[in-house]
Amino acid sequence: MSPKYKEIPTINVCLFTDKPVRKTPYQVKGILMKQFPNEEIVPMLDGTYREKFLYPRVQVKILNEQIYFIGMGEGVEPIKDLLKNLKSLDFGNITFEISDTEIEESSNRFHPSSKHVKYRFVTPWVALNQATGKKYRYLKNKDRVNYLNKLLGQNIVFISRELGIELEENIFTKINLSTLLPKTLEENNWAAFDGEFETNFILPNYIGIGNGITRGYGTLQGLFNFDEKDLKLVEVESNNKQFDKKPSSLSDFQEIDVTKVPNTNKINKRKKSKLKRSKKILN
Repeated sequence: MSPKYKEIPTINVCLFTDKPVRKTPYQVKGILMKQFPNEEIVPMLDGTYREKFLYPRVQVKILNEQIYFIGMGEGVEPIKDLLKNLKSLDFGNITFEISDTEIEESSNRFHPSSKHVKYRFVTPWVALNQATGKKYRYLKNKDRVNYLNKLLGQNIVFISRELGIELEENIFTKINLSTLLPKTLEENNWAAFDGEFETNFILPNYIGIGNGITRGYGTLQGLFNFDEKDLKLVEVESNNKQFDKKPSSLSDFQEIDVTKVPNTNKINKRKKSKLKRSKKILN
């Protein structure tokens, strides 16, 4: 990893329970907040830090009927503190006893790569909201591919900036989707895709990208083996059939100029400043 980019601590936790977990991330977060109201993880889950952290520092996932906690930056220590007291999750009608945990910690999972690495979306990537979906609808297929590549690259730049990483290298993206016809989701008129992508940026396993991250959408899995010295571009096998959908809509690599990606933090600060001024005038 280049020393010019700061190290971001990350943690990835899988909970092994006595029975399959057929709950949503929202339900799991609700039980955590109820059982552990005084833990530092609660404001990371209940929206208290929504304005401070535009990208959630703690993410809860249900994958292959198992619970995962993914933390980065400020979210790492609250997860580690929670694990000290987490023995079970009581949903009232069912209780999950936690028999073991699998924990992976790192400090080098957010940085540009000299090689292109491949990821798979293990939950649908919600690339389109109401505004972008309307624009996408009137594009030709080739333009649709370029548009999605651009959105994906912007997502990566956004996450990097949120974690204090100002990129100097441009981002390259290459999507490989099962179809260019998105699934329509009821939430907020969102539209989602299944498939894979390649990029020149290292991301932690199971973080979310795109819209609906707190609902578990856009969860990705790296299809390569990673060690401290080298990237081994070997596809990772999965036992979960939902991960094995074969993509069919390919694209070429597209370059995203990081200097031209709008800085969301600056935009939000301006909006907050205008809101404060308007409140003063009204008062």
